[in-house]
Amino acid sequence: MRKKGKREKKGKGAEKTAAKMEKKVSRRAKKEEEDLEALIAEFQSLDAKKTQVIESTCPPPSPRLNGSLSAHPEKDELILFGGEYFNGQKTYLYNDLYVYNIRKNSWSKVEIPNPPPRRCAHQAAVVPTAGGQLWVFGGEFASPSGEQFYHYKDLWVLHLATKTWEQIKASGGPSGRSGHRMVACKRQLVVFGGFHESARDYIYYNDVYAFNLDSFTWSKLAPSGIGPTPRSGCQMATNPEGSIIIYGGYSKQGPKSEKRKRRRGRQAEAEGAGDEEMEKQPPQGPVEIVKEVVAEDGTVMTIKQVISGPAEEKERSESEEEEDGALGQQVEPCPRSNAMLAVKHGVLYVYGGMFEVGDRQFTLSDLYSIDLHKMEEWKVLVEMDPEAQEWLEESESDEEEDDKEGAEGGEEEEESSEEESEDEGEEEPHPSVQLDESHADYLSRTEQYWIKLARSNMGPEAKEKKVVKVALAMAKTFYEDSV
Repeated sequence: MRKKGKREKKGKGAEKTAAKMEKKVSRRAKKEEEDLEALIAEFQSLDAKKTQVIESTCPPPSPRLNGSLSAHPEKDELILFGGEYFNGQKTYLYNDLYVYNIRKNSWSKVEIPNPPPRRCAHQAAVVPTAGGQLWVFGGEFASPSGEQFYHYKDLWVLHLATKTWEQIKASGGPSGRSGHRMVACKRQLVVFGGFHESARDYIYYNDVYAFNLDSFTWSKLAPSGIGPTPRSGCQMATNPEGSIIIYGGYSKQGPKSEKRKRRRGRQAEAEGAGDEEMEKQPPQGPVEIVKEVVAEDGTVMTIKQVISGPAEEKERSESEEEEDGALGQQVEPCPRSNAMLAVKHGVLYVYGGMFEVGDRQFTLSDLYSIDLHKMEEWKVLVEMDPEAQEWLEESESDEEEDDKEGAEGGEEEEESSEEESEDEGEEEPHPSVQLDESHADYLSRTEQYWIKLARSNMGPEAKEKKVVKVALAMAKTFYEDSV
């Protein structure tokens, strides 16, 4: 019998290691989902204690983004549901319901028994049936750390006349997702796109589903022609002819390198250097600042703002300032993303959202309106001072916990590590983790090595996407075992 060569033994050992690592990552992802389901169930048990409808006048809702704002089909009201808020250390998800009275410029909170679980990045659509209905589909729930996500695929309807929530259970609908879009069109709810995030990758969709509001059934549509590419965070609307228009959106390219967080990343050093140069040589005239911000659900917001230069401001005379004071300063919403929008009687209403300054995120709770027929001026209905909100800086201990997350395992994982070390005894050492090196930096530096290793283990016929998944799983496991 031929004795196994060193190369053959090495290849089989590495293949065994890759399979174990992938299994380990899958087990961790399943555990995270189970943990989130338990947390959602805990919140639902609290909601189940509500037995009657309570409607009370209240101040404007707390700051939030990624909620839904819908116009009541029969009343001069706007309906706000769900959303999220991040204070720098903790993520809060909501399933509360607020109603804004347009004529009175007042808010009321409506507590209704058995509401949908807390969520953000969902979609809502209203129809005039039976005194008005608010339909809600999908969205996501995030752990308090903002690092684990659960994507819903449930469908709910709020009967506005009776103020009752009802979950509609119908098979054949879209998979769990957030960042999708939904519109009501010809007695149907049409859902397009969105994305799903797991422990290892992002999946973007361009499928189209329709829910029939008469038969309460889902169907997957297959429109002819060349459709939009997979995306989330796009804009979708219907026109009077009954067609649906889709514009823009976002799709992350390449493998997932690390867990998505509600935390915003630090700005690049190059961007900071550019800011310093601008400070050293202030412009003398108006400057247009253009910035692209990627929202939580994948939306790319391009913000353009014109800022007056110092020289121009100095040239303003006292008479001009007095004139401005007499006429009143022009108001408009500050740049933002993930705001909630609704249109009623030809007037656009914009509520909340967020913007960033450095590493800090400002979450808003202001309300503006503009007449779409005149497009002359914004009206501020609810003001807010962003400086007054809470922001907690992430502590070093929090960062250490983030790095160590998932590193602790049971006996099965320890045994796997021992077997892996035996199999890899004759292999070349993997790239070591440098002192104080983050997971993202380590992956950026060594990603090609792990992809090459995974490719050699899995063979030339393995699909590239599968190879990348295994490579990232191997790199992540090695990094966590090293720190």
